[in-house]
Amino acid sequence: MIEAQMDPRYDSADMRKPTKTNPLPLVGVVAIGRNEGMRIDTCIRSAVTLTAMVLYVDSGSTDDSVLLAESAGAQIVGLDMGLPFTAARARNQGYRRLRQLAPELSYVQFVDGDCEIEADWIETASAFLDLNQDVAVVCGRRRERFPSRSIYNKLCDMEWDTPIGQTKACGGDALIRADAFEQIGGYREDLIAGEEPELCLRLRTAGWKVWRLDAEMTKHDAAIVHFSQWWRRHVRSGYAFAQGAYLHGRTPERHWVWETLRALFWGTTLPIVSLLALSLFGPWGLLPLLIYPLQFARRLAQRSESLGTRSQLTFFELLTRFPESSGVFTFMRDLGLGRHGRLIEYK
Repeated sequence: MIEAQMDPRYDSADMRKPTKTNPLPLVGVVAIGRNEGMRIDTCIRSAVTLTAMVLYVDSGSTDDSVLLAESAGAQIVGLDMGLPFTAARARNQGYRRLRQLAPELSYVQFVDGDCEIEADWIETASAFLDLNQDVAVVCGRRRERFPSRSIYNKLCDMEWDTPIGQTKACGGDALIRADAFEQIGGYREDLIAGEEPELCLRLRTAGWKVWRLDAEMTKHDAAIVHFSQWWRRHVRSGYAFAQGAYLHGRTPERHWVWETLRALFWGTTLPIVSLLALSLFGPWGLLPLLIYPLQFARRLAQRSESLGTRSQLTFFELLTRFPESSGVFTFMRDLGLGRHGRLIEYK
């Protein structure tokens, strides 16, 4: 395993030194990113006021992300881009370096470089882990920074709004107990997406719990303003569904089997059946397509927003199945060819 490279100007003892502005010496932060621009500056500045141990793992940025992160107070870890890049590998490498610098590390806050950590989050989350020794991961409320900038950002904001309490999975932002993280070997590095739910699945299988608090955790900047970005993001989701189902679909939980089958039904099977029926029965063969407006009406009635908002959200919910099914087939192609999946970037 290739080790992270640390700037020699930094002293590991300084990282562990508690100060008034860094009151949590046993909590480290690992931020990951690639070409985040000013978002990484915001991210790091929010972290360095909470703990002295802040690492930024850069994945081959071609902009000034590294300089911005360093000037904001992060210590830089450069990811070896000679190996296939995944967010999971970046997080693992950042964690390993944190552990080298602070062997007594209790918790690590993972955060995506397009997020800002809320001022009270790490204190709130670490206190919860202190009191609940059977909980390995705690996450909170992730809010979209600019939900009104585009319908795609608004969809992301709704995606982050998940139930409070014991849960099955976290997202990219979460505070994780170091011992539990090491017990299961960290993130699975060959996953190009969906590595957090897969990690949580293995933690729960090992007897740990995952918890979501009703507390503000991070502000996220999706920066999705084009349909093509939205499409690629859900192609990636479909890929993650299929890969997760392939790895863990035979377990009692049937990890992401339903999500994979759902994408294939709405995005592939139903259109193909309709085309075959059209060739056999003429216009009557299009009747199966009526399932789409029926599903639209059913989901529309289940929502509580204004009619305009409900219509938009329900339309995109149905449309999502098409890029997801494309992602499923992309995974199947890669699996059949025996090759590692390539990162699907959307911004």
